[in-house]
Amino acid sequence: MSIVVTGATGHLGRHVVEQLLEKVPAEEITAVVRDEAKAADFAARGVQLAVADYNAPETFDGLFSAGDKVLLISGNEFDKGRVRQHEVVIDAAKDAGVALLAYTSAPGSLTAALADDHRATEEVLLAAGLPYTLLRNGWYHENYTENLAPVLEHGAVVQAAGDGRVSSAARADYAAAAVAVLTGEGHENKAYELGGDEAWSFAEYAAELSRQTGKEIAYTPVSVEAFAGILTGAGLPGPLAAILAGVDASVEKGELVVSSGDLSRLIGRPTSPLAEAVAAALKG
Repeated sequence: MSIVVTGATGHLGRHVVEQLLEKVPAEEITAVVRDEAKAADFAARGVQLAVADYNAPETFDGLFSAGDKVLLISGNEFDKGRVRQHEVVIDAAKDAGVALLAYTSAPGSLTAALADDHRATEEVLLAAGLPYTLLRNGWYHENYTENLAPVLEHGAVVQAAGDGRVSSAARADYAAAAVAVLTGEGHENKAYELGGDEAWSFAEYAAELSRQTGKEIAYTPVSVEAFAGILTGAGLPGPLAAILAGVDASVEKGELVVSSGDLSRLIGRPTSPLAEAVAAALKG
């Protein structure tokens, strides 16, 4: 029996593997990667590596074993048919008879186009008849704090979210929830709505940035169309810019406020506050 993590060298996957190493022997962890070189540090610590690609179904043949617990981290190639990519993993897991497949999904309240692939993947997973856990991850602090350069340069947080609030949490918090499910018991056939303990608005985010930098940073709300234009102007492909702008429209409607408390319950502690992520980003 192994705990298998797909996308193991991605931002979330790395956190998951690191936290698993604190809980279980390295030889019980399999990191699924596309590029073995990027996981050399894991291999050096005794983690098993498996090279596979969501776009090459045959690479998943025989990758899983009966009794494995699998974390399927959703792909980020929006242009390559993510549902089909995920189905490749689900089919291989079903064929192997894994004990559990946990999937990183999106909040059940989210109606933005970003959620479409997640909802469709959930349907595929439920139809497969596998023991499953849906980790419906809310927004990450890092979605904002990892791109502070333009905010600091212009002294403005520009979003299309109006006065909407976001229950974000740190990537490490969501990773801890996945680890709790992969190493714990009683999570089969459950859906967890995951988000930070404190919801915040972009005006509050701008105020926090001002407080920590000593600079005057204001929140400038714009229309969804204008925000999509700003993102394409920054080099994002049009379809991706439209998806991200659509998330802001959902934020304004309150769809990224997650009040279930599932995340802090799963990880056994309060979630990390936004101010911590801001401080870490400014130090970085």
